[in-house]
Amino acid sequence: QLRLVESGGGLVQAGGSLRLSCAASGFTFSINAMGWYRQAPGKQRELVAAIGSGGNTDYADSVKGRFTISRDNAKNTVSLQMNSLKAEDTSVYYCKVIGGLPQYNYWGQGTQVTVSS
Repeated sequence: QLRLVESGGGLVQAGGSLRLSCAASGFTFSINAMGWYRQAPGKQRELVAAIGSGGNTDYADSVKGRFTISRDNAKNTVSLQMNSLKAEDTSVYYCKVIGGLPQYNYWGQGTQVTVSS
């Protein structure tokens, strides 16, 4: 059974950094694209960073140059390094499989990131 567990969120001042991690299990991690999404109160969930099975990456314009997504296929983890954080980055952050089988449409509990200005 697919499971995704996010960690690493917290409270940080504007300009600071956080590193989020997502531990994946229950599926063949290495062949699937992974993404980090976020959802702020009253807003739609949005994709902020994605990484393909081959390591190619893509970012939302709002985080380009500040966030870096990476993966470790040996450990079945995907990470999001967030630098130069802004108040508008405050959200619950989730990792998720991108595409794949229908049963991969699974959301973990997320991790809260709060940036104080």
